[in-house]
Amino acid sequence: MRRCEWARGRLEIRYHDREWGVPLHDDRKLLELLILEGAQAGLSWSMILRRRAGYRKAFDGFDPAKIVRYTARTVRRLLADPGIIRNRAKIEAAIANARAFLALRREHTSFDAYIWRFVGGRPVQNAWRLSGECPAETDVSRAMSRDLVRRGFRFVGPTICYAFMQATGMVNDHLRDCFRWREVRRRGGGQR
Repeated sequence: MRRCEWARGRLEIRYHDREWGVPLHDDRKLLELLILEGAQAGLSWSMILRRRAGYRKAFDGFDPAKIVRYTARTVRRLLADPGIIRNRAKIEAAIANARAFLALRREHTSFDAYIWRFVGGRPVQNAWRLSGECPAETDVSRAMSRDLVRRGFRFVGPTICYAFMQATGMVNDHLRDCFRWREVRRRGGGQR
């Protein structure tokens, strides 16, 4: 069975085979992935996957209503937590992102409704044969990044936004010879 070449370790394989690229519409899970993608900046995704349970515990299951109430004392506690990436800018960005997330949800009913409009509500179905063909960012991820930044989100550059789009199934970037490409394509609808 062939899979995308980036999925090598046990955690990466599990994540690739069960989650990556599957269209996601749950607001809290979308926030989780947005925060985790930002935490990953400059690091490896495998490092974030190893700390995912720690992040869920440290950030109250990614409940935005709880995260926005974090204080300076909470930030100090998080900076000492070995279960997460202990980077002040990334921790403060997660709190700012929860605040912006709640504001955006009030405006758009759901984060899901807002974020999926960037792809017209349906996943972009790519058909890359080689991993080198897959872009690091696109016009859509650049537009998403600009809009998120304008709304107060942090650690949401175009590359992070594209990784978020891949993770949440807004774009199917499984390689054509990966066993998941067809499965994810069926879940996401027709070619774009």
